[in-house]
Amino acid sequence: MYSTLNSKKLVLMIVVILVTLGTFGVFAARAQDVVIVGLITKTETNPFFVKMKEGAQAAADAAGVKLLTAAGKSDSDNDSQVTAIENMVNAGVKGILLVPADSAGIAPAVKKARDAGVLVIALDTPTIPQDAVDALFATDNFKAGLLIGQYARATLGDKPVKIATLDAAPSNKTGVLRHNGFLKGFGIEEGDASIVCSGDSGGDQAKGQTLMENCLTKDPDINLVYSINEPAAAGGYTALKNAGKADGVMIVAVDGGCSPGITGIISGHFAATSQQYPLKMAQMGVEAVINFAKTGDKPWGYTDTGVTLISAKPLEGIDSQGAVFGAQSCWGTLEDGEMDAAVAADKAAGIPAPAAP
Repeated sequence: MYSTLNSKKLVLMIVVILVTLGTFGVFAARAQDVVIVGLITKTETNPFFVKMKEGAQAAADAAGVKLLTAAGKSDSDNDSQVTAIENMVNAGVKGILLVPADSAGIAPAVKKARDAGVLVIALDTPTIPQDAVDALFATDNFKAGLLIGQYARATLGDKPVKIATLDAAPSNKTGVLRHNGFLKGFGIEEGDASIVCSGDSGGDQAKGQTLMENCLTKDPDINLVYSINEPAAAGGYTALKNAGKADGVMIVAVDGGCSPGITGIISGHFAATSQQYPLKMAQMGVEAVINFAKTGDKPWGYTDTGVTLISAKPLEGIDSQGAVFGAQSCWGTLEDGEMDAAVAADKAAGIPAPAAP
């Protein structure tokens, strides 16, 4: 009797242990099954990258996956991005979404990650070479520059121009593409005599202001400013305003953020901007990593995420959307009353209300 009871207790204990171990095993398996996605942007402060991070987090939360994020200290901080890639690979990410600060300099770190079985997708900015990553989800940055260049040429016609270009670092391929697109759209080539000042704004408002101040010292008769993005353009506008020259200078830029981009269109500080869509890039990237984790299928090549010319001063023969469309589609935060101001700006220009999304 005693032996039988002991045997039953022993069997029961074994069953409990097995069930417990099995439960832990299930939990462990589930933990291992959690997909981890990495997102590395150029900086954490630019509204473009803030919105990209929000889009990636929303997509990750909706799918029940984990998102790790990192960013450089500036638009050209390659070292921080290299470290972030290494850390994310060690953390077990299935894929990394990367906005490269140095398109060529980041390539060796990307290769190591891919060799370790990690999917790497470039967002917004291509690597050099472009196939250093598995895929690129981005704005057609050459087209973005082309659109504002064509707009500027159509507006100014044959009027003599003196151009300042507020660029990015030469290693930033996005900046090179936008710059070259602008020149193509305006109908000139690099080295043209009309380009009187160029420099690296870092895509930063303060640096853009300093660069524009230097350009005005070099040539106070500048009447057209191309900017790599809207923060740098805002800095350029401040420099022009402080010099009493804002009313006589056209500024065109790329981004389409709510502020300072669309607010600049509404106020008339900017004549036109090419709007891009970071939320879409990030969402597509997270979805691609999840699909890779489930099926092993990798995206490849280039996917165009779209670009739209925005202006409250439409021109015949130039396809554009007005301030309301820009405000409805922008990323960031509009100040109180800005949507009403956008409606008023479009109405004054005779721009019809955009179709309902």
